[in-house]
Amino acid sequence: PHGRAPAMATGVKRTMPDRIVMTYQGDGDLASIGMGEIAAAAARGENITVIFINNTNYGMTGGQMAPTTLPGQKTTSSPNGRDVETQGFPVRVAETLSTLDGTSYVVRRSLQDMKNIRLAKKAIRTAFEAQVRGLGFSLVELLSICPTNWGMAPQDALKWLAENMTPYYPLNDFKVNPAVAEIRI
Repeated sequence: PHGRAPAMATGVKRTMPDRIVMTYQGDGDLASIGMGEIAAAAARGENITVIFINNTNYGMTGGQMAPTTLPGQKTTSSPNGRDVETQGFPVRVAETLSTLDGTSYVVRRSLQDMKNIRLAKKAIRTAFEAQVRGLGFSLVELLSICPTNWGMAPQDALKWLAENMTPYYPLNDFKVNPAVAEIRI
């Protein structure tokens, strides 16, 4: 259910602790209706892995403004661009969740080119390995494109991601538990 993936993942992991449990959530899902769910799971240190796709819009339902839409970015529901005076600032999910004690691994990567895709794959493997070792909540935020809803050719969207998204959403390791840092992938 939209926004409720962390609750479902928690139930599965608690009833079958030997299983690897993950959620795959977009920014509209996780950072909007699911923000309470994701924050609670992270604060509790649920031993799950969350893959969070940030493409700055509700990509599956028509491209409406999401909690992660950049200031000035145009969407189907903000045709003049996100106005921070009336619509507030975008939510920086990785930074926010990394402040919670229950998190063990919170990073942001990008899918804009092969170098960054390799780094993203390594981060995802690290998050799963952290779960296997019982180290608590992990989140890998992935900056991604949405050329259809952005109204751009894919190559232009990749360039837009690099030039606009990464300055606002810097690629970083926001929290790496010392036990996670020992994982060699």
